[in-house]
Amino acid sequence: MVMPIFNRAKAMDRRTFTQHLLTVVSSYALLDSLFATQAFGRTIKPIASHWAIQLQEYCADLKTQTITPEQWQQQVEALFNRISLPDLLQFISFDNLVKGFNYPALGVNTKPVVFPKLSGLPERTVFVKKIFGMQKDRAIIPHGHSHMASAHLVLQGQMHLRHYDTIAQDKQHLIIKPTIDKIATAGSASSISDERDNVHWFIAQSNTAFTFDVIMLDLAEKPYDIYNLDIYAQQDLHNGTLRVPVLDVDTALKKYGRHHH
Repeated sequence: MVMPIFNRAKAMDRRTFTQHLLTVVSSYALLDSLFATQAFGRTIKPIASHWAIQLQEYCADLKTQTITPEQWQQQVEALFNRISLPDLLQFISFDNLVKGFNYPALGVNTKPVVFPKLSGLPERTVFVKKIFGMQKDRAIIPHGHSHMASAHLVLQGQMHLRHYDTIAQDKQHLIIKPTIDKIATAGSASSISDERDNVHWFIAQSNTAFTFDVIMLDLAEKPYDIYNLDIYAQQDLHNGTLRVPVLDVDTALKKYGRHHH
């Protein structure tokens, strides 16, 4: 029996429609699956690659000497430069930390930072974490370090930042070489270690200024130490380096804890 042309056309239309419908449904199912996968990725990725977890990994590598102090500096500074500052401020509850903050007449004050619980991040991190805060013209006095490393991210305000490399030292002096002299604003990162930019000095230029600090102590299983320096009493050695006396902390605070114009 030969199907009438009209009926054959209708049958073809039905087949064409059905095939089209199946194609649409299949495509929708595929897209739906892709969207679901992407949504899952968006949910998991920020947790798996959260900056705090990366920071813990970098610090653990430094502690076990898997990386060098200078490599740690490079990694942490790069991480700090990628962090969204508003996200970090929220993560560390910055607004709560600065409520009733006690600004000292000389120098800087600190508060410990407690991270919220995060999957993959131990409750007790391998690094010390604090905020440092000060009023205008107060300073984190010039000082060098041994057997430690630290990284600093300006959270708020503006600071005059200077760094120096330690070339040599004895009990009474450090020989240092200037490396950095700049105005650091919110989002600016810096770091120190025995290998690079070992000495630093911050002076607040805004009404208040804060940094977020990550501190690694007793590296290479040796006790850390800090050397407060009398930069204004420097002796120019005329080879790009300076010979600078070491001060006790009280004398250093009186001389450098507040900058006088």
